[in-house]
Amino acid sequence: TKMNNVLTISVIFLSGLNEGLNEIRNYHLTLFFLTFLCYVIIILVNVCVILTIILNNELHEPMYIFLCAICMNSLYGTAGFYPKFLSDLLSPVHVISYSGCLLQAQVLYSFACSDLSILALMAYDRYLAICRPLEYHSVMSKQRVITLVCLAWSIPFCIMAVNTIITSRLKLCSPYINRIICLIWSIVMLACFPSETTVNSVVAYITILIYVLHFLLIVWSYLFLIKTCVGSLENRRKFMQTCVPHLISLCTFSLTLLFDVIYIRFGSKDLPQTIKNFICIEFLIIPPIMNPLIYGFKLTKIRNKILNYLNSFPFLYHMEH
Repeated sequence: TKMNNVLTISVIFLSGLNEGLNEIRNYHLTLFFLTFLCYVIIILVNVCVILTIILNNELHEPMYIFLCAICMNSLYGTAGFYPKFLSDLLSPVHVISYSGCLLQAQVLYSFACSDLSILALMAYDRYLAICRPLEYHSVMSKQRVITLVCLAWSIPFCIMAVNTIITSRLKLCSPYINRIICLIWSIVMLACFPSETTVNSVVAYITILIYVLHFLLIVWSYLFLIKTCVGSLENRRKFMQTCVPHLISLCTFSLTLLFDVIYIRFGSKDLPQTIKNFICIEFLIIPPIMNPLIYGFKLTKIRNKILNYLNSFPFLYHMEH
């Protein structure tokens, strides 16, 4: 029903995929196959690292528990995107229920925020291990690490739930989002009365401030780490082995989010829709694949365990020999 341009919306149309598919109309099955392959790789590499850490008691250390948490978080975040996107690639109409749209936004935002929280914990963990080794085991007990991981998941979820709930109360004037995923700011842009979005803006700025502080904590930790490692060969070795993967992971995550934020703020209307779509979802493609691969190859204990598992399969063993 329509009253003074205010709609009672039950479904949201994701028009970004329609426009994007017009540019690659002849390749949509290829795109479906590549997307499916990407999702399978994300599941396999993350599950491989998670099981390797869980099944080996010697890997039940803070650094590996945090890595396990970030891989679990990747499975959670990508589950909020890939199944729906794959079904959309095979469908001529790309719709999602309004409640489903809000749920997807909740999952994707809480995934991104949890990632940053866990990266901050990993940075602090490396700071303690290298800069304050005598205090490390008393501060980073297994019980405390598990508590911190639970907080790194639950607090972002609750913060984003507040954003999602106040967004759900807005009166919308259009059911069309020019994106391939539901994001909270995309829904807010559909609001009929800009004056009603003031609370959304305030909560959004508070949320941004919280996660900027997370980022500053990471920078602070690494400034101390670099200062400590410069004068010690042993500390430099520790830094290269355990901190470099974390830095690569952090840079990958930060750059993908930065591109998305820059596009949202200064995005050019002249960009092809396909590129717009990729910028919108790159944080769901690059970090979930890169994180387990980087840590799996760089961290010796995990790499050796995975290689041992692979060598235990007779088929693979005979292939190698």
